[in-house]
Order: sequence, then structure tokens, then C-alpha cells
Amino acid sequence: MPAALHDMPRLALPPSVRAASRLLLLLAGALLCLDALLLMAIGMRHLGVVLPLPIGLALIGLAWRGAQWQRWLARQRWRQRLWRAVCIGFGLWLASLLLFFLQIAQAGREDPQRSAEPPGAILILGSGTNRCRPSPTLRQRLERGLEMARTYPQARVVVSGGVDPGFGCTEAEVMRRYLRGQGLDEARLLLEERSTSTHENLVFSRALLAQAGLDPRHTPVLVVTSDFHVPRSLRIARQAGYVQVRAAGAPTPRHLRWNAWLREYFAFASSRALGEF
Repeated sequence: MPAALHDMPRLALPPSVRAASRLLLLLAGALLCLDALLLMAIGMRHLGVVLPLPIGLALIGLAWRGAQWQRWLARQRWRQRLWRAVCIGFGLWLASLLLFFLQIAQAGREDPQRSAEPPGAILILGSGTNRCRPSPTLRQRLERGLEMARTYPQARVVVSGGVDPGFGCTEAEVMRRYLRGQGLDEARLLLEERSTSTHENLVFSRALLAQAGLDPRHTPVLVVTSDFHVPRSLRIARQAGYVQVRAAGAPTPRHLRWNAWLREYFAFASSRALGEF
């Protein structure tokens, strides 16, 4: 029986198809590993960057030692069943990830200027710093925030983000310096410097706005964040008590897009599990 089981997959696929499959696995694995290593080399360490590395290594391993792996599986029926379950689970996960990516690709495209009522406050969400300077993603959010601040000159501007681990500066302070350098009036700025997550961004900023006489239950608020981050941010904002809230999405740097979307996939699931929306 083990020999017969071993022969079945070899008879099912012609050698040319097996060779093409190995090449495809090898290329996909190499691209995933290269993507992760390049971004890790510039200091990025979040899940969307790190996860492609073990997946890529697994694909390279299957391409390199696929025949030996199949022989090992063929020795025990339970191994084949377990491997089949793993493959099905991975396929379902990939399908859900693709669906999420398609939804994210459509997010953040709404023009906030179409709304009839101008915002009383603009809330720019932090996104990490690079040695106390704006990261590429954060810079895009700040540029989008500046655009909205100039469009709505009456609105107060909240910059929200806590301490950047390892450097001692807060994201809010880095954002304040950047906006001041671009000519934004200091008197318009409010700093929220305690948050460590999107949920805390919105909860702590809500209290700050209320203290400034701009209670989000009655004041229109425009949230500025990355395009991929818009759906989750709006859901959390509404759950946190923002009644009249909409969002302006900033473009994500192309070289970070897929990794940011992958990270957001898990963050979305985490927020739902934690009851943040």
C-alpha cells in the first residue's frame, strides 16, 4: 500500500507539469523571501513584513525537496490526511486574503469634500516613525492631512500617536513638527501622545476633542489615515462614539502596499475579536 500511494501522485501529473510546479513554487518563495528581507533591512518588523519569510521558505523547501516530502507522506495515511487538511486550510486562508485585498483596493476612494457639512476637527492617525522622522506611510498621511487642513481652515487638527519604542519621541510630536514645518498654524494643533493602537487613537482623541469643546458626538470629524486603513478606522470610530465621522484616505507607498494590506488583514480580525467594532 505505501508504494501504491507513493506512485499515485507521480502518475497523476506529467513530468513537465511537475517541473513547472516546482519552478512556480521556487519563484514565489524567492519573491516572498526577498520582499521580507529587503523591508526588514530598512527596519520594518511588523507581521505583514515578517510573515512572507516563513511562507517563502516553505515554498522553496517544497520546490527543492518535494519528491522526498511526498515519499515521507506516503508512508502513513494519517500524514497524508493531515497534509491535505493543511493544504485546504492554507487555500481557504489565501482565498479570504484575496477577497480582503479586493475590498481594501476599493477603500479610501471616497472624496470627503462631497459632504455638505465641513468638519470641525481633522484627526490624523499615526503610523510609526523612522528614528523620530515620519515613516513613508506616515508622511503620506500627513500630506493628506495638510490637504484637508487647507481645504477646511476652520477645523482643529488632532495628531494622534504614542511613544515610538526605542527612540523616546512620540508620533504626535513628530507629526506636529512636520506640520509646523509645512506652515500649519500651531494654534490649530492638538496632540494626543498616549495611544498605541487605532482603537486608542480614536478613544483618546475623542476625550481630547471633548475637552476642546469639539465633542465627536456633536461635531463632524474627518479621520485621515491610509487608504487601506479607512474601513477599520471608521468602524472603530463609530463604535467609540463618533457620530458624524468620515475619512480621507492617503495613498500607500507602492513598495509597502501588499505588506501593509497583509498586516491590516490580521489587524481587522484582531479588532473584531476584541470587540473594537
